[in-house]
Amino acid sequence: MSDNVAVEVLRQHIEAIERLESEKTGIGDDIKDRYSALKAEGFDVKACRKLVAMRKKRTDERTQEEAVLATYAAALNMQLGFDI
Repeated sequence: MSDNVAVEVLRQHIEAIERLESEKTGIGDDIKDRYSALKAEGFDVKACRKLVAMRKKRTDERTQEEAVLATYAAALNMQLGFDI
């Protein structure tokens, strides 16, 4: 690969990364707007964020995490206030 070709390939990759970073910023702003809309409509944003995080996980992974949480809570004599 000649030096000119390598420089062009490098430039293309860097420019593509810059475009993607810009899009990522825009998407982040869109997500913030959605959470703001939830809050404005009276929803608990913290709970909604937790639901989004939970939905990203596989069922078995989520079930295992909930079982560990229930075990730890029981060891500390804590009531979770909801069924796991």
